[in-house]
Amino acid sequence: MANPAKISGAGSNTSVKKRALVTGGSGAIGAAICRSLAADGHHVLIHANRRREAAQAVADEIVAQGGSAEVLVFDVTDAHAVTSVLQPLVDDEPIQILVNNAGIHDDAVFPGMQPEQWHRVIDVSLNGFYNVTHALMMPMIRSRWGRIINMSSVSGLTGNRGQVNYSAAKGALNAATKSLALEVASRGITVNAIAPGIIESEMTEGAFDAQTINQMVPMKRAGKPEEVADLVSFLASPRAAYITGQIISINGGLI
Repeated sequence: MANPAKISGAGSNTSVKKRALVTGGSGAIGAAICRSLAADGHHVLIHANRRREAAQAVADEIVAQGGSAEVLVFDVTDAHAVTSVLQPLVDDEPIQILVNNAGIHDDAVFPGMQPEQWHRVIDVSLNGFYNVTHALMMPMIRSRWGRIINMSSVSGLTGNRGQVNYSAAKGALNAATKSLALEVASRGITVNAIAPGIIESEMTEGAFDAQTINQMVPMKRAGKPEEVADLVSFLASPRAAYITGQIISINGGLI
């Protein structure tokens, strides 16, 4: 019987360069990243938790265009679930590109923030980073090549009203990025974070109208998911071999 946590997407592809896992791969930014990495020739493992149908649609699109992709389903906050899905995949071959993109908002001003709002946001962005990255780390180290790209946020750099939980999670992710980069640099593994500003996505719909964006962003527009994906594609490539431990903003001049 097929692994219930693994949904079919594509057969073998001898031209695939490396395997790339994108957590939260069904959203606007995650899907754009998956498409970009597939276009680069990688076999893309598209992670989903509750949105497996949306992730499967992305995988089907990639395959239809001649790429290689499949869907993995697990909860990044559940360490056992993460290990049970990922460990068999790296027993014989490492996953050498990891994009930690899974993250959630649950906004509230701090005096009214409930404990579950705090813990849930921290759990997905920060503990999810630990669970997934830790499961892939040793095989990647043994291969002496890897790219870890963590999706942060401008909120993790400047803070934001109503997002003490989200800013805390992304700020901690930035610090973890720098520390891990120091530990694995000698193994040919780079670790960087991308801090997007206002990007067209489900998370920003309704939060920023055109007038607000015009006032806030020097470029007078929201960024496109494909622009974030282009940066991920570069950081995941051999061209970025000397870039590590960096928090790279993509925000139209917002900060």
